[in-house]
Amino acid sequence: MLVHLIADYGAGDLTFAEVRQRIAIALADAQVHTTPVAPFDTLAAGFCAAQLALAQGPADRLVIHNVAPRCDHPGPRPGNEGERFCAGRTEHGVLVGGPNSGYSFSFSGPELHGLCYLNVPASGSQFRSRNVLPHALPGLVAHHEHVVGEPVPRERIPAVPDGVIAYVDGYGNLKTTLSEAPAPAGARVLVRIGAASATAIVTDGTFAVAEGELALAPGSSGWRSRPGGFRRFYELFLRGGSAAQRFGNPPSGSSVHVEPAEPKGAG
Repeated sequence: MLVHLIADYGAGDLTFAEVRQRIAIALADAQVHTTPVAPFDTLAAGFCAAQLALAQGPADRLVIHNVAPRCDHPGPRPGNEGERFCAGRTEHGVLVGGPNSGYSFSFSGPELHGLCYLNVPASGSQFRSRNVLPHALPGLVAHHEHVVGEPVPRERIPAVPDGVIAYVDGYGNLKTTLSEAPAPAGARVLVRIGAASATAIVTDGTFAVAEGELALAPGSSGWRSRPGGFRRFYELFLRGGSAAQRFGNPPSGSSVHVEPAEPKGAG
């Protein structure tokens, strides 16, 4: 069984290895692949989880995200209590599970059937992804009803924020939550992220710009939605370079402002 583990442990961190071992005990045939995101970055975790669960792939797979900043309550957390674990299945049977923290289910939640809380402890360990969640995996995979509890109210899943960076890939491409082109293909726009700004060309294909040009193009990430459409987001891509570096390496969640660029010679 293919298992995707998305977490903020840190690339190559011992924690990933420990959780992989516990998953291997729970699911003997598991082939675990890890995807790290930045500390406490539920937005990136949610984006990655949706991409891995909803895009094309084998039906026999499990997507686990674990970014639990314990921000659901500001007070002390007795017993290391954290956000409750939840799980649901895609239209094609892919299982998605993890704590309902921040935006972790914002991308995938509307596409999941039977999203429910899990009947596992919310406290008792600082390391719940190793010591708590793996025990529930065999029952989840086998569709055992005793593992799942009450449905997760839809109002407990925040909407995807509009016009922000969702994920920064290894090439420095800035994957945003912009779902529509801000201008016709070929138009130049001014993009502002924090204190940095740059002119980009709106394109309908990532490589439809010259070397060194910044493009705002439909990204390589996306998935089919339950209504029968296809959800795709725009990304900032610097051909031959890093868009992230061009904008000062902004983190996930940074606002992306796009406006028409002034014609050359204006002013």
